[in-house]
Amino acid sequence: MSAASCLLSEAQFQCSICLDVFTDPVSTPCGHNFCKNCISQHWDISERCHCPMCKKVFETRPELHINTLFSKMVSQFRRKAQQKAVVDHKTHEFVPLREEYEGRKAELGKTEAEIQQMIQKRQLKIQEIKESVKMSKDAADREKAEGVQVFTALKESVDRRLNELIKEIKDKQETTKKQAEGFIKDLEQEISELMKRSSEVEQLSRSKDHLHLLQSFSSLKAAPTTKDWIEVSIHPPSYEGTVVRAVDQLKETLSKDMKKLFEAELKRVQQYAVDVTLDPDTAHPYLILSDDGKQVHCGGEENDLPDNPERFSMFLCVLGKQSFSSGRFYFEVQVTDKTKWFLGVGRESVNRKEEITLSPEKGYWTVAELDKNIYVALQDFPVRLLLHPALQKVGVFVDYEEGLVSFHDVDHAALIYSFTGCSFTEKLYPFFCPCDNDDSGVNSAPLIISLVNQ
Repeated sequence: MSAASCLLSEAQFQCSICLDVFTDPVSTPCGHNFCKNCISQHWDISERCHCPMCKKVFETRPELHINTLFSKMVSQFRRKAQQKAVVDHKTHEFVPLREEYEGRKAELGKTEAEIQQMIQKRQLKIQEIKESVKMSKDAADREKAEGVQVFTALKESVDRRLNELIKEIKDKQETTKKQAEGFIKDLEQEISELMKRSSEVEQLSRSKDHLHLLQSFSSLKAAPTTKDWIEVSIHPPSYEGTVVRAVDQLKETLSKDMKKLFEAELKRVQQYAVDVTLDPDTAHPYLILSDDGKQVHCGGEENDLPDNPERFSMFLCVLGKQSFSSGRFYFEVQVTDKTKWFLGVGRESVNRKEEITLSPEKGYWTVAELDKNIYVALQDFPVRLLLHPALQKVGVFVDYEEGLVSFHDVDHAALIYSFTGCSFTEKLYPFFCPCDNDDSGVNSAPLIISLVNQ
């Protein structure tokens, strides 16, 4: 038997799982052969029983029986291989078979190292996922604790003011009641004295003793000492405005508590501040950008700029250079001295060559000042925002995974508006529109990307 035929025979009698000569060979229903122990272990760790060679799936695990005929052939091959090894050793023809064996062992070692590396990576990923779950739970616990603290304080404020209101009303009623009881006591005392006088007068009128009647007449005829009750009355206390004043005081208290809450929320989102600069390649030709990329305003004439695909052609706007496709980010923009502007974020795929409809459906999440102190959030239908006083600096916060875009009044630590439940599937860019300057140039002040002061 030549070396080539020996190697060919080895391939024919080799298990595809362990890559060694068959031990207790068994056949699957699809006709492929494996070591009994190899295929059994393979099925033990697999979700479904299938053939490793042809991938055929078996609905029930096949019962394996040793292939007697094939087992005898394997035994004969082993004996011949051993005899061949002896002959080759004597004739120095064993070298090719040994090299093949060593090559296979080296491949197995490399495969084992790769598998171990894959296992290690997956173990690290499990650890990473567990750590993310722990961080999420910790964040949720902190948020719940803060929520409980805030709402408990609010509830205590409401309960305290309600108790004060009830006590105020009760005190007024108690004062009225005591006054009435005093009047009733005086009246009952006078009635008692009058009834006594009436009894004396009645007895005297029946007396036959003329001398006694004449002697007592003067004292009984004199008017008894009583109060003039005509002008005396009980005036029920006025409760007009009591509840309104209580609610107004409660509103003032809650406003202070809400301000503290919004201040804490603003500080929280400011932690995610990023350095945003304007992208000149996206700017409409009428816009003028500062050299540092932090300011933009509308110029008086069109700039000679290349009409590249990124540039807006029909709307006076510009995007930030920085894009975001995960996580959280925050930036602030000064809008002082402006009467019209749009501000927010936009999707990468927005149409830049046609008229723009600013709405989430079209890929924009923005708020705007349409005219002096007239503010809106641009949902599918504009939502009017009642803001007092006028905005000076706007903070924009995005939580990509949460689908949240919120706008903040930085100077007064107040929440302006939030877009919630958004579905982000592509890059987001900061969006700026300073609008035109009007005929009188009133709106000529720039939008300024500010340094976030934490």
